[in-house]
Amino acid sequence: MSVMLSVNLNAIAFLRNRRNASRPELIHLGRLALNAGAAGITVHPRPDQRHIRFSDLADIRELLDDSFPACELNIEGYPTENFLDLVEKNRADQVTLVPDSPAQSTSDHGWDFENNAEFLDSVMSLLKKNKTRVSLFSNPDSCGLEIAHDLGADRVEFYTGLYGAANDEQKRSVELEKLVRAAEVAHSLGVLVNAGHDLTVANLPLLLKRIPYLSEVSVGHGFVADALEYGIQRSVERFLHVLR
Repeated sequence: MSVMLSVNLNAIAFLRNRRNASRPELIHLGRLALNAGAAGITVHPRPDQRHIRFSDLADIRELLDDSFPACELNIEGYPTENFLDLVEKNRADQVTLVPDSPAQSTSDHGWDFENNAEFLDSVMSLLKKNKTRVSLFSNPDSCGLEIAHDLGADRVEFYTGLYGAANDEQKRSVELEKLVRAAEVAHSLGVLVNAGHDLTVANLPLLLKRIPYLSEVSVGHGFVADALEYGIQRSVERFLHVLR
């Protein structure tokens, strides 16, 4: 089974916004990624709109509807009322709920499922009414995964940042084992497994070898870094070659 590749456009939007310009052109580069074989687009619209702007979402939704109807829009973020409105308005195929504070530069930890169960239950009830697939951002830890399952999570996305950032084999091995153990628990519960953060062409093969039932990987910063060297199309092809 091929693993779905979702390309995160946040880093591209950040480059555009730093000059308040129209280039790099977000929709054009998203189109290139989808044409090259990516199966979805991921965005994280933060409250300060420092990269993806709220107005980008309608353009991305239109791109998918008009040219790539089989591809998915994954919107991730902390579930404020405004965020949930954006999700509904732009018909997200998947929503990845993260516990980020507005000040965070990037997602770097998963939910404390036990202490946030009541809050997540109310949010997920709203999303489920719209038949939206829900993925919960999770630490590479089996603690709380039964709660995520009981809440009705379709998937969990494991934070792979510590694995991706490991700069020696021993650290990488330790972080990989955490991910494998957590993924095994999620898999045994019938919760599908996504992965994201600092994933690259170099570190994905080992992750896939140990977690062969991954459903989706989301690539952003690592993908854009790769694309600066190889170009959007070739980078998508490089990631897909690994995933397949």
